[in-house]
Amino acid sequence: MKYEVILIGGGPVGMMLAGELALAGVKVCVIERLNETTPYSRALTVHPRTLEILDMRGVKSKLISKGRLLSRGHFAGLETPLDFSVLDSSSNHTLFLPQSETEKVLEEWALSLGAEVWREFEALSVHQDEDGVDVKIAGPHGETTLRSAYVVGTDGARSLVRKHANISFEGTNATFTAILGDAVLSDLAPMSVVSRITEKGLVSIMPINDHIYRVLIIDMERRNISKDEPVTLEEFRSSLIRTTGSDLGLNDVKWMSRFGNATRQAGSYRNGRLFLAGDSAHIHFPAGGQGMNVGLQEAMNLGWKLAGAIKGWAPDWLLDSYHTERFPWNTALLRNTEVQTLLLDVTPPITELRSMLADLIQIPEANYQIAAQISAIDVHYTPDAEVPSHPLNGKRFKDLRLKLKDGQWMNSYPLLHKGTFLLLYFHSNEQNSGQWETYSNLQVLHASLAEADADWNDVHTALIRPDGHIAWAISLSDPNPIQKINEGITRWCGDITD
Repeated sequence: MKYEVILIGGGPVGMMLAGELALAGVKVCVIERLNETTPYSRALTVHPRTLEILDMRGVKSKLISKGRLLSRGHFAGLETPLDFSVLDSSSNHTLFLPQSETEKVLEEWALSLGAEVWREFEALSVHQDEDGVDVKIAGPHGETTLRSAYVVGTDGARSLVRKHANISFEGTNATFTAILGDAVLSDLAPMSVVSRITEKGLVSIMPINDHIYRVLIIDMERRNISKDEPVTLEEFRSSLIRTTGSDLGLNDVKWMSRFGNATRQAGSYRNGRLFLAGDSAHIHFPAGGQGMNVGLQEAMNLGWKLAGAIKGWAPDWLLDSYHTERFPWNTALLRNTEVQTLLLDVTPPITELRSMLADLIQIPEANYQIAAQISAIDVHYTPDAEVPSHPLNGKRFKDLRLKLKDGQWMNSYPLLHKGTFLLLYFHSNEQNSGQWETYSNLQVLHASLAEADADWNDVHTALIRPDGHIAWAISLSDPNPIQKINEGITRWCGDITD
């Protein structure tokens, strides 16, 4: 096989997954029908947890240099903003950045690691057997067939991979549509923000730069138009006038689109050698700017597991854990977007409910809880039942400040740049008996906490997964830590060593 994994679809999720696989030494290619990154960006927000995982790969700083950081977010456009600055994270902010820029950075990263991107090629069929997957593609010079061990569909809501894998796409159809577009609005002062909901509908306007604004409109007179009907300039202008009372100096529209609130999720994220990630696995109304972020987090979850299966060290249960870990969190995502959609109604009862909720989320604890959900900082996976219990098991790994044996100080996220497991060995002078350093997929660090942390003060040793979640932790009070460490490493990292 020329490739070990083929990805169908070269959006941000496909490029992120390509980078993850290439980082692990997997031969991977991306099949993408467009000849270049589209300049039109549905997504504009990179949320805190996504910034954390990009920080773990050394990509965050490049993205930040292209966008602007914001400390606030929103839930259903309520008047009370969500405060991300109080999140327990080294990325306690969102990054306002067009999806096209995020995609370009991720593609550059993937290519630098050895991934290949086949542009102007379209997947025609996907067929799996016991030994691999055949992908028929069509390109500038005709049709050809590629073969790989696995295929991942990162090809959007109408996913060819999902259809050929015979995976159901369950949920509800759209009950309304909205208009999205990027336009020059000369009557607005530079960097103005507009958020308004009346009986005529809802409008949200955010500056992309000094001249161009992202405009989202739910026009009550046009909300029943099919999403497949193109938006015209006249419709865009008239909807803007109805919802704001003015066309705001509209004189140039860069692009326009119509979308609905259809909500669906794949019945399974895996069928044999075929996997789904991003919009191919779930679609929803883009409330809170969560869609692209969740897809990138899925790519982070799946990449190292596929690499482990290909390299031969992954236990049998690991690939199945992709679905079992991500499916319930994505179900919760669909529910929160449905709630936000309900709150976009302009009837008097919903208007009153919006006012009540805006008051409630002024309470810091309530605000924090919703901010943690929207930002995905609250994501944690079910603890592994085969390792000793600890409160940290399955939780997200935050960026700790560490003191090394030689007295130097460092943050922990750079230790994950290579995409391997990280064994943090704290508060101990014991000699390890497991020759942990011989594992090719494990980095071992003897260190201590640079400052007290309530969650970590009781930790003797912890194994951090390549995706920045804690596989297991062992308490300082454990009577036989070395045995537990050896057993935990074998369970998660396999028996293959250099």
